[in-house]
Amino acid sequence: MSVIALIERDFAVPDIRCAGCIAKLEQGLVRDKRIAAARVNFTAKRVHLSYLPDTGLPDLIGAFSNLGFEAHPIGTGADAGDAEAETSRELLRAVAVSGFAMMNIMLLSVSVWSGAAGATRDLFHWLSAAIALPTVAYAGRPFFRSAWRALRHGRTNMDVPISIGVALVCAISLYETATSGPHAYFDGAAMLLFFLLCGRWLDSVMRDRARGGVTALLRNMGTGAMVIGDDDRSRWVDATAIDPGMVMLVAAGERLAADGVVVGGQSQIDLSLLTGESAPQRVRHDDRVNAGTLNLDAPIRVRVTAAGADTAIADIARLMGEAAQGKSHYVRIADRAARLYAPAVHCLALMAFAGWMIAGTGWHQSLLIAAAVLIITCPCALGLAVPAAQIVAAGELMRAGVLIKDGSALERLAEVDRAFVDKTGTLTLGRPEAIDLDRFDIGVKSLILALSRTSRHPLSEALTRGLQASDVRPVEVTSVRETPGFGMEALWGDRVVKLGRPQSASVGDALATELSVDGRPVATIRFADRLRPDAAAAIDALGREGIDAMILSGDRAQAVAPVARELGLTAQTGMTPQDKLAAIGRQAALGHRVLMIGDGLNDGPALAAGHASMAPGSASDVGKNAADCIFLGDHMMPVVSAVRMARRTQAIVRQNFMLAIGYNAIAVPLAFLGFVTPLVAAIAMSGSSLIVVGNALRLKRTIR
Repeated sequence: MSVIALIERDFAVPDIRCAGCIAKLEQGLVRDKRIAAARVNFTAKRVHLSYLPDTGLPDLIGAFSNLGFEAHPIGTGADAGDAEAETSRELLRAVAVSGFAMMNIMLLSVSVWSGAAGATRDLFHWLSAAIALPTVAYAGRPFFRSAWRALRHGRTNMDVPISIGVALVCAISLYETATSGPHAYFDGAAMLLFFLLCGRWLDSVMRDRARGGVTALLRNMGTGAMVIGDDDRSRWVDATAIDPGMVMLVAAGERLAADGVVVGGQSQIDLSLLTGESAPQRVRHDDRVNAGTLNLDAPIRVRVTAAGADTAIADIARLMGEAAQGKSHYVRIADRAARLYAPAVHCLALMAFAGWMIAGTGWHQSLLIAAAVLIITCPCALGLAVPAAQIVAAGELMRAGVLIKDGSALERLAEVDRAFVDKTGTLTLGRPEAIDLDRFDIGVKSLILALSRTSRHPLSEALTRGLQASDVRPVEVTSVRETPGFGMEALWGDRVVKLGRPQSASVGDALATELSVDGRPVATIRFADRLRPDAAAAIDALGREGIDAMILSGDRAQAVAPVARELGLTAQTGMTPQDKLAAIGRQAALGHRVLMIGDGLNDGPALAAGHASMAPGSASDVGKNAADCIFLGDHMMPVVSAVRMARRTQAIVRQNFMLAIGYNAIAVPLAFLGFVTPLVAAIAMSGSSLIVVGNALRLKRTIR
């Protein structure tokens, strides 16, 4: 029996909103016998399909349409990233419109609450209607479109009850206004939309940032390469057209566009993007090199072994996407709760309407009671329980030098009991510093500065910073030139001076440079990447918080050992991104929750996979995008402050939930029994929200 090879393809599906959408797609698509498997990536809003070879693209798009979703094959239509960016802009405009309308309607309502009656009250109600109805029609579009699309295809989602509730409140308010009734609830409709839109916009921004990590990562790949043909002529080839077997000519200062093997020349390669290793690595014939790394010194020829999606950097991007997908578990739990809460509220309102109709109060009074139930049970207080505390905590942490990118990170940060820490740029400052400049006389220092300030090499820049900070003045040199792979050379009077790679074998693999005059070594300067000034104190403080720390580094063992000894930590060295990801997975399997702290591209997948993650402000774009939090400056104690604030925030969140649940336990029966008018319901709803916000404000000044 022959085995049919399945075809795999990714589709952008911008309308994936909640856990219901995920279940609908993953379960509904496979009902089509031509589709073998469907996997939703909630973060990227993509669906990965495995299907039979004879299935056409229109058939696959039709399968999505039958479930009520618009889909585009990646690369042929509107990508999910572009569509989501437009969605974020639309939501932001809707938030602004609904917020502006809500404030103006509330101002008009104050006059009614203050006792305005008769024609004056009717005028204010009509003015409120003139503001509210266009606002609801415009700002409510994200909910109305989603609800209509779901109902049209015979399914429901959380936007259906929201749309019904907003429409019902507006209809009752319009009827009350037209019949000179005492109450209208346009302010409640605008307020409801405003709070719901704020939550949806913040969620959209979070997903944009999650995708931004992978985008920033892939930007590090070279855009193309100079390829040498069989006739020894060179031509520029775009990165998308590079194939294995081609030979690239990579100039000094150029990033590699593909993985390969060196077949000509030798140079130094900056591997910090992939390994975190601060020292450049010398590559020669037959050495392997990777896309995204930077050729520092001299031209080399590289035979391509992997290009495009098969490169190491693309593999890291995939790992980041898969790791970030695991975090959607928290989002799915929240969505399931909201999906159950909203129908329950509307069923309760329907029961109130039916019960009072049976009791003989008439449709008008029954509808008012049902509206009061809808308004008073609006989950604003419940919805604010978490974000209110997170916003206050994020503001306090910002003042302490920690930026929180995702509010849910505080929840995860409060739960960690393990910390994996990268060395270079995390425990250390990530800046090579000359460690023995003071032992040289002023003449040698002036000569070193004269050469170092003309080079952009990382070690030369470190020398320049250190010498200029000591107010050293350079001597006059002429005929300055830089020789790739060897360093700087110049004339000092009639003497030849050089600053570059040490010739002494005793230096070995140490990070060092050498000054020579007329070929005679004069000074060998060694470099070190210093620890952050409070690294030891921060590690000790984490231990007191019940968090055991360990070093995971891509550096060589001899480079990591001194740091590990000084901090009293165990260390694993020479680790690839996959190794770090596996280490986190092993801890998770044992029930531990890992805080990953790192800064480089090689830390990207681990930062995305950690239960929570932090990166220093000096981290690469990839590291900062993949991390949940960023700590600024040269100190590590903000990491400890973030953990303490996260745990305090979770306590406040639990209190807020109890307050919101207690409010509903008291208010809902009163509204159901008819003791609460829609006006009182609106005031009570706003009051419950203010109580929750007030409790969250107790987080201020938590950090001392």
